[in-house]
Amino acid sequence: MSEGYAYLPHRLLRRRVRDIPSGVEGVLMAVVNEDVSDCAGYERWVELAYVRDASGREFTTAVGNVEAVERAD
Repeated sequence: MSEGYAYLPHRLLRRRVRDIPSGVEGVLMAVVNEDVSDCAGYERWVELAYVRDASGREFTTAVGNVEAVERAD
């Protein structure tokens, strides 16, 4: 049986992003290819983005759900 995850490179790592469905903004901390199956005989791999919000909590969302946040300084 293989490991349950693998880290992936991403152009937005350590940058401010928005989770499109929820509108929550945070910093993209990691992108992981993770086995989310619930049984040993079947693997289901998905690419998850780990985002840390302003409170310091991290949440996951699909990689396709994150977009860069443009800052107007």
